[in-house]
Amino acid sequence: VTITTRQLVSHLSGIRHYEKDITKVKEEKEKANRALKLTKSHQDKEQKAKEGKGTENTDCVKQKKEHDSETKSRNSKPGRNDKEFEQEEYYLKEKFESVIESLKIFKNDPLFFKPGDQFLYSTYGFTLLSAVVERASGQKFTDYMLKMFRDLDMLSTVLDDNEAMIYNRARCYIYNKKGRLVNAPYVDNSYKWAGGGFLSSVGDLLKFGNALLYSYQAGQFKNKNSKLLPGYLKPSTVAMMWTPVPKTEVSWDRDGKYAMAWAVVEKSQQCGCCRQQRHYASHTGGAVGASSVLLILPEELEPEAGGTWPGAPPRGVIVTIICNMQSVSLNSTALKIAREFEREKQAQ
Repeated sequence: VTITTRQLVSHLSGIRHYEKDITKVKEEKEKANRALKLTKSHQDKEQKAKEGKGTENTDCVKQKKEHDSETKSRNSKPGRNDKEFEQEEYYLKEKFESVIESLKIFKNDPLFFKPGDQFLYSTYGFTLLSAVVERASGQKFTDYMLKMFRDLDMLSTVLDDNEAMIYNRARCYIYNKKGRLVNAPYVDNSYKWAGGGFLSSVGDLLKFGNALLYSYQAGQFKNKNSKLLPGYLKPSTVAMMWTPVPKTEVSWDRDGKYAMAWAVVEKSQQCGCCRQQRHYASHTGGAVGASSVLLILPEELEPEAGGTWPGAPPRGVIVTIICNMQSVSLNSTALKIAREFEREKQAQ
């Protein structure tokens, strides 16, 4: 078969994640799909019951109970649960000298499906992607990434190397089987630099988000301000990265689809006075003893009002949260924060 880099970056390659047993993966997906159907069925019944009562004040007002139910549904995780951290490969201690060497972990394993047919989130897909970057660039993947971080002024973003002395490196924590807070176990992330092997700070992730948002919007401003510098990426590249890919899904937001290394929610509203979805891109991070999220909510720029745009890009809200605790769901919190800032700005 042929596996493309686009399939790798959208998790459509068929390469396994940490679970080696395809039967278990299918069972988990079936459970998640059944749970989703039950949730939707319950929500439909609640909606019909409210319509049957004919109350006057429910047409355009979202009740707290509806909002809580919606949030719970949106942030439940299809195909992924806390048992994921029971996989042995999360806790590898072997040090790999190169990303090419780390391919030996999975290179002889069968694909779970024909590339392009199904979605399966795969850290190892990104390990293979890092090997592609290494060969295409002619540099070690880690050197290539650290140069890029320097270009973006992300000077606090480094390899999560156990041997290196890293200023202000946080301790990480997990809950043990008895529910007690303990230090996270020692692991070596050299087998997955691309899929969870970097340490960063809130400030650096905000710089990263701003660079992407600037690149995304730069094309819309270029005719209005001749002095505007180009973005780090082309506007068309970021637009492509933030375009949902068919057959994908997102574990941390049921409204979204996976794009290219980003989860994306598109702008939509089914009916008047109903819930509105704003366009945004986000990605969560989960590692042994740590959780994170980066969410980018671009400002909606009206083309006909282009001549009156004040200032320059980036325009929008960027939220990032880093937590030194394992299995913390952060996407919904980031979205609430982003919307609060957006509402505050609109009110001014």
